[in-house]
Amino acid sequence: MARILGIEIPNEKRIEASLPYLFGIGRPTAAKILDHAGIDPNIRTGQLTEEQLVKIAQVIQAEGIVIEGDLRREKQTQLKRLTSINCYRGIRHKRGLPVRGQRTRTNARTRKGKKKTVGVKK
Repeated sequence: MARILGIEIPNEKRIEASLPYLFGIGRPTAAKILDHAGIDPNIRTGQLTEEQLVKIAQVIQAEGIVIEGDLRREKQTQLKRLTSINCYRGIRHKRGLPVRGQRTRTNARTRKGKKKTVGVKK
C-alpha cells in the first residue's frame, strides 16, 4: 500500500479513487490535487513512483488542505464550542437528536438509536 502523509491508500485502485481514503479529501478535491501535481488520474496507485507520491503530498500541503487528525480535531472543537454556549444546535448534539431541522415524530432512527417501546399498563 502506498503512503501519503502517513496514511496508507489502496494500491489496486486508480489514484483518483484512492485519494479520498484520506479524511478531508473527496472526489473533486482529489481531481484538483492530481491536476496541480500533473499526474494522470487513471494511473493505478501501485504504479506511482516515489517522486509522484511526494509531489501529491507537497500539493496537499501547498494548497492548505486540512486532512486527517487536524481536521478531526477542528471539527471536534467546533462541536464543543456549540455545546458549551448552549445554542440550539449544541443542545441537539448533546441530546443525540437531528441537528438540521429534520422531523423526529417518525424516522430519525439513525440519530436517536434503536426504538424504545414504552409499555402501557391496564
